Amino acid sequence: MKSKVSRLDRFISQNSNFSISDVRLLIAQQRIFLDGCAACSIQQKVTQFTRVVLDGCFLQNNQPVYLMLHKPQGVVSATQDAKHKTLLDLIHHPQKHELHIVGRLDFNTTGVVLLTNDGAWSRKISLPETKLSKTYEVTLAQPLNDKYIAAFKDGIYFNYEKITTQPASLEILSEYTARLSLTEGKYHQVKRMFGFFQNEVVALHRTSVGNLALGDLKPGGSRVLTEKELDELWA
Repeated sequence: MKSKVSRLDRFISQNSNFSISDVRLLIAQQRIFLDGCAACSIQQKVTQFTRVVLDGCFLQNNQPVYLMLHKPQGVVSATQDAKHKTLLDLIHHPQKHELHIVGRLDFNTTGVVLLTNDGAWSRKISLPETKLSKTYEVTLAQPLNDKYIAAFKDGIYFNYEKITTQPASLEILSEYTARLSLTEGKYHQVKRMFGFFQNEVVALHRTSVGNLALGDLKPGGSRVLTEKELDELWA
C-alpha cells in the first residue's frame, strides 16, 4: 500500500478554502501547525499521519494502527470475500476498514498476521533486505531427517522462477514436526521447500514475525502492538 505524501501548500489548498498562493502568508502569520510546531515552508512534507492544524482546527489527525491477529483455519487473508469469513470480520477496531494485511497466510494456515494502515511500515517488513525472520511450526506427512536441515541451510532451488531460496534455519522437533525460520515470503514458499523432498505439509502455523509472537493470543483474537514491540522490531 502506498504512503500518501504531499507538499504543504498543495495539502492546504486541497483541504481548505485557501489557495496555494495563500499558504506563504498563512505560514508567516503562524496559522498552520504540523505535529504541534508552526509550519515554516510551503515545501514541508505532509504524510498521512501528520497532524495538520489551521486556525486552531484539525485538517488532518489520522493515527497509525498496528495490529496482530491470530488467524484461525478457514479464514481468508483478505479484507473482503463473497464466500468466506475474512480477517477483517474478526477484528473489532474503529479504524479496521483502513487496514491492509502484511504477509498473508493461506486459507488453512494459522498464526501471526499483521495489519496496519501504515504503508511505509508494511513495505519495510516485506522487503527482503530487511531480513526480518518469520518462524513457523510445520507438520509433515513423512518423517524428517538431517538432510532437510542441510538443504534448507544451503537454499532450495525453485525451477519455475530459476531462483534459490535464502538460507533458512530448520529445527526438527519430532519425527513429523519442525520449526522453520526464514527471511523471505515467496509464493507458497514453505510448502514448496518441503515439496523439494516430496513431503507434503499437513499443517502450518506461523508463531512469530521478528520479535512479534502470539503469546497467549487466542485463535481469532487480535490486539494493538505496543510501543515497545514496535521499537524492538527493528532492533
